[in-house]
Amino acid sequence: MSGFMKTLYSSLFVAILSVTVVTAQKSELCQGAYFTEEQGKMFLANNTYHTKAEWTSRAEQIRAQLREGMGLQVLPPKPKSKPTIYGKMVMDGYTIEKVFFESMPGFYVTGNLYRPTKQQKSYAGILCPHGHGDNPQGRFREQTQKRCGTLARMGAVVFVWDMVGQGDSRQCEHSMAKGLKLQTINSIRALDFLESLPGVDPKRIAVTGESGGGTQTFILAALDNRVKVAVPCVMVSAHFFGGCVCESGLPIHKKGDYQTNNVQIASLTAPRPMLLISDGADWTKHTPDLEYPYIRGIYSLYGKAGNVENVHLPDEKHDYGPSKRKAMYPFLAKYIGLDLKAVTDDKGNIDESQVKVLDQKELEVFDKAHPRPANAVMGNEAVMSLL
Repeated sequence: MSGFMKTLYSSLFVAILSVTVVTAQKSELCQGAYFTEEQGKMFLANNTYHTKAEWTSRAEQIRAQLREGMGLQVLPPKPKSKPTIYGKMVMDGYTIEKVFFESMPGFYVTGNLYRPTKQQKSYAGILCPHGHGDNPQGRFREQTQKRCGTLARMGAVVFVWDMVGQGDSRQCEHSMAKGLKLQTINSIRALDFLESLPGVDPKRIAVTGESGGGTQTFILAALDNRVKVAVPCVMVSAHFFGGCVCESGLPIHKKGDYQTNNVQIASLTAPRPMLLISDGADWTKHTPDLEYPYIRGIYSLYGKAGNVENVHLPDEKHDYGPSKRKAMYPFLAKYIGLDLKAVTDDKGNIDESQVKVLDQKELEVFDKAHPRPANAVMGNEAVMSLL
């Protein structure tokens, strides 16, 4: 065979192999409503665990596939640059600052830091990843600002950061193929940032988010034991795996004969306290009868069934609205030592009215005085090369 033909066949083999690998990877993605509701129910019924040892073995397998599926067996080196915190705005009982820092060399996490004005010996720290949504996006939405400001008034240091491709995070598109990996790295670095702040108590760290932010909540809790309390809102489902590439765009749920779902991933939080918030209009409509009992069963293996709770709002929709937030506040107050009385009126009702909703321009990180750093990589291809 001539050298030309050998080269041609070699090139064809590499091309076919590449297509085969990509096809295999796509077949292992569990996106959106990957299971029917009945299949989700049967999966849980067929994958129950009766001893702590059985579950511990399974939990190790799930964590391993989370890391392998995202390509996070080893985290990228932590940047040596320091966070930039500026633009303090003094509100009623709390302050808001603008923040950016590198999660990887050349990629910047952007967000807002809410802190209580009342001086304390130490502070609980809360991460608030946000869900998908427009007009306005993410951390600028009323439900996000209300949540962060109220938690700060209760005595916590709170950090909310942009989803990839939203808000000030415009170095790549949200639809980038490895968005799940990048957002998980950002979540871990956000936790690093929160722990580095003066007075934040590492024994009182919580994370709570809705929808896609709920996915970030239970994935971070699954991978990082520094999270002591988790409140995933309107997301944990037996049949729905997340409809965005930032949730199910990499093979974290399936590989060959291996299969898991978000209920089992959320169960990795056990035995740390967790509150599931669900509603009647989305994929969490069966939570009281399906997902919650299953997860409670996992917690019971640790003798901690009381550490997981469910608040179900059958007449509500998919959001982090007032009723959902008012379910979350007392749960976090109980487990990370927040002052619920600071946001409770004389009738015992939680009052968020002291939190002012600001215009997007007031919260944006990058401006003429603080432009995006010159070393920021721009575009999907450049960001993908970092990953």
